[in-house]
Amino acid sequence: MGGEVEEQEKRHSSLRQTIEFLSSLISLSHSIKVFAAKWQSIRSKLEDLNGGLIAVENCDSDDNPVIRELVLNLMVTITECYDLARRCVDFSYSGKLLMQSDLDVISSKFDAHSKRLSEIYDAGILTVGFALVVSRPNFGACREDMRFYVRDLVTRMKIGDSEMKRQALMNLHLAVTEDEKYVNAIAELGDVVNVIANFLDSPETEIQEGSAKVMSVIAGFDSCKNVLIGAGAIAPLVRVLESGNEPGKEASARCLMKLTENSDNAWSVSAHGGVTALLKICSLPDCRAELIGPACGVLKNLTGVEEMRRFMAEEGAISTFTKLARSKDETVQINSIELLNNITFGDEVIREMVVKEGGIRALLRVIEPRSPCSSKTRETALRAIQNMCFASNSLVGILLNYSFVDHLIFFLRNGEVSVQELALKIAVRLSGTSEEAKKALGDAGFMQELVKFLDSKSFEVREMAVEALSGMVLVPRNRKRFAQDDRNIGLILQLLDPEKENSGNRKLLLSILMSLTSSHSGRRKISSSGHLKNVEKLAEAEVYDAKKLVRKLSTNRFRSMFRGIWHF
Repeated sequence: MGGEVEEQEKRHSSLRQTIEFLSSLISLSHSIKVFAAKWQSIRSKLEDLNGGLIAVENCDSDDNPVIRELVLNLMVTITECYDLARRCVDFSYSGKLLMQSDLDVISSKFDAHSKRLSEIYDAGILTVGFALVVSRPNFGACREDMRFYVRDLVTRMKIGDSEMKRQALMNLHLAVTEDEKYVNAIAELGDVVNVIANFLDSPETEIQEGSAKVMSVIAGFDSCKNVLIGAGAIAPLVRVLESGNEPGKEASARCLMKLTENSDNAWSVSAHGGVTALLKICSLPDCRAELIGPACGVLKNLTGVEEMRRFMAEEGAISTFTKLARSKDETVQINSIELLNNITFGDEVIREMVVKEGGIRALLRVIEPRSPCSSKTRETALRAIQNMCFASNSLVGILLNYSFVDHLIFFLRNGEVSVQELALKIAVRLSGTSEEAKKALGDAGFMQELVKFLDSKSFEVREMAVEALSGMVLVPRNRKRFAQDDRNIGLILQLLDPEKENSGNRKLLLSILMSLTSSHSGRRKISSSGHLKNVEKLAEAEVYDAKKLVRKLSTNRFRSMFRGIWHF
């Protein structure tokens, strides 16, 4: 019994010695200055074999003679290679052509050993004897250590059983998540991405998932995006969307979302059925928000292409996203609203489809003051509404019928600063769409609110407020309502003080006063105001609109006096 244990330890020692010799040879190869390309190729093969033998150490080989034979043969080749390496370091070879030939021969031998090791794993001779723990280099390790670690993991993926592949993928995912330097190592070792991409088509969903998770991380780096595309990753990523488990689908969607930030990749996603797969995910009633969110994100990127928008609409996207706009998850809500907004861009036909599918009503429900939606969601919905509706008088009419103006003034009075400013911008734009919109804004009390903004610290806010008012007072009933409050006219005249910083657009302020002169009460209140001198000063300074206003007021005073004399 003691002799058997001793023999077993001896064989294990032989395996350990081979691993150490391989490591030593790899280190020596870095100091070789000649035949760089050939030695780089040989070093990659050495690293693969080294990782494979380390994996053998972590397996129960049952004292298999096939492994013994592999280790013995490999040791012979390592010894030969070590001699070649030493001669290259010392420049002691007899001729370049002969050395190149010798290096090609030794490279082929290592290929044969790697193939044999793969055959051993494929045959199921080895089984994992205990939990595989791969030692990752400490933080701040040198680049070569990181490259070696990545290469070791990839070797395990290539030759290991399902459990070893899964653990190697998990460890690689942890590495790239915690330290982006490992991403650089993957980019440098181009074949790594090809190996990971191939696992996306694994029949085992956990391996698919592990591969998709690694790809999702590295796709966030520009140095790797083209590598992923070059490895043909999009097609298998779409297949994971179609048949993978839910975590795998989520990782795949996140990866595609990053890759489709470049619209050139959008066509590839569509060509492999990605749009249909993503829409199917979004339409599933029991699908988690964590998956729907990135799926919507990919589709949102694809809407940058006109043909994609049309195809999505034909595939039922409008109905799907109208329903998702009611989601309780903020990310899903925002993404679905943005998709509805994007899909209608510049397309009257799709916009009509959105209206028929109830998309506008869904957006209006989001901005109802009583809805539990976040400010960010409301902002998104408000922007979508103005983008979709303000170019069409009929759609503006729908908004007015559905209390849009009431919601808008609520946010202007009570919203957070960002929502309040957006409500003001939308009110300004709405006031320029139609006379009906101007009347609705006036009836809702917008003019009183806009007057408050005329004295705002923000120049942009002051400009928007005076622009909206100048348009609204063109409507007779708004003009009458505005003139009823003496403070309104007084403030406009005060803002025209030439000695003060310009508080708004002077031309528009004067246009408001000019509109008010069309009514008797408006003229009277302007003429009787103690601040009329501000307009007179501007007229004396040759400001054309001020001169025009003073002339109008003077003519009307003269006419009044004339009528008084006539009736005397």
